[in-house]
Amino acid sequence: MTPEHGHSPQEVAARLSAGSNNNYLKDMIYGGIDGGVTTFAIVAGVAGAGLSHGIIVTLGIANILADGFSMAASNYAGTKAEADDRKRIIRIEERHIEQHREGELEELRQILAQRGLSGQVLDEATREISENKEKWVALMLTDEYGLTRDAPHPIRAALATFAAFLLAGSIPLIPFVTGMEPAFEISVFATLLTFFLIGTGKSRWSLSAWWWSGAETLLIGALAALIAYFVGGLFAHG
Repeated sequence: MTPEHGHSPQEVAARLSAGSNNNYLKDMIYGGIDGGVTTFAIVAGVAGAGLSHGIIVTLGIANILADGFSMAASNYAGTKAEADDRKRIIRIEERHIEQHREGELEELRQILAQRGLSGQVLDEATREISENKEKWVALMLTDEYGLTRDAPHPIRAALATFAAFLLAGSIPLIPFVTGMEPAFEISVFATLLTFFLIGTGKSRWSLSAWWWSGAETLLIGALAALIAYFVGGLFAHG
């Protein structure tokens, strides 16, 4: 089996010095699934109501742009709130270190003790870390507050969501834009295939089998489409 990363002294040093990379998998999966679901829900609902292809394309494009931007903006606001809260906590810890140093040293000591250090090693580790305020605060962020090691990037998270939404959301509309026939049946197949591919893609970062992850995502999208098509059909003769 190929190792996930190398373990030579040089490889370890290079990997740790580079720091951790922010993972935008959640943002992309969230945007991709929602883009496919909401756009196809419009396609299925309008088709179920027996309306024209032109209306499907108009409403679909409006959904991709408006809902995609809304999701990206919401993700940006939420991620920025996390980043702002992180800055707030950093300032609190820096102030506490200045004003309540002994108490913060005790917190640091207990955190290291929970990690398995004891005796002289614990004393030396506490002293060494406390001599570097930046590393001291970083340790408090992860072990006292449960925050990630690195700060999130709101703009990158928003762009990841928006790009995935646009890509997956455009799939259901392609048959109607290009004039392919039968447009609705092709849209159904293409959209369900997109859901399955999204699921198989995210299995790379999970322990689930690729086919199970794909089927799970496919089921979510199919249920949304069936609901939308059924509701649209209620107004077919309205």
